[in-house]
Amino acid sequence: MRASLFVTCLGDHFYADAAASAVRLLRKLGVEVDFPEAQTCCGQPAFNAGRDAEARRMAAHTLEVFRESEYVVLPSGSCACMLRRFYAHLFHDDDLSGQARHLAGRTFELAEFLVRVLGVTDLGRGLEGRRIAYHHGCHALRELGIREEPLALMANAGAEVVPWEAAEECCGFGGLFSVSFPQVSAGMADRKLDTLAGAGEVDFLTSADCGCLLQLSSRMRTRGQDLAVRHLADVLWEAAGGDS
Repeated sequence: MRASLFVTCLGDHFYADAAASAVRLLRKLGVEVDFPEAQTCCGQPAFNAGRDAEARRMAAHTLEVFRESEYVVLPSGSCACMLRRFYAHLFHDDDLSGQARHLAGRTFELAEFLVRVLGVTDLGRGLEGRRIAYHHGCHALRELGIREEPLALMANAGAEVVPWEAAEECCGFGGLFSVSFPQVSAGMADRKLDTLAGAGEVDFLTSADCGCLLQLSSRMRTRGQDLAVRHLADVLWEAAGGDS
């Protein structure tokens, strides 16, 4: 099986180690991974801003870059959602509509790919004794229906994923939303983080979306909260016995 890694903009600039963890994990599971160097932004910021022409141009480039990929795997729920759900909107009346649908059917977020495509739910016991708070990113949860996959992978690796009343609440990032409405965005993150105390002592917080991780870690620093925030790809690599 072959898969192309779509690293995403935030992954490239802020979570390169997580991207490397995703590649190591996939290769350990027998997947041949390549990295098309011509990849760029998926077009989501332009799409969210209503700049469909610009988004369509970037999306058309992405369609071409991954044209020959057997699967496309992303360490990001939001960018995976862009390819899978929103490209169809951009190209609904276009000659590229068929190509967009074809890419959508081959695109997966990392944990989703492990469970739904590879059929892997047990990576090892590398998280034995860890207490973890998991944040469900909105796009992965609400648009792609990814909920149990990351939880099962961590629990089967020995972790306790703690009950957290705000686990499924939006963190307030929302891409351009956090730029256009910074006070509301910060208030949403703070409300979410306020509830962490009810989950008891945890070793770290994790999520599958880089934007959410940036938002929550930034607010933690501002609030003086001392809790590690890690990308899910790094956590799953540790689960499989890789370096933490």
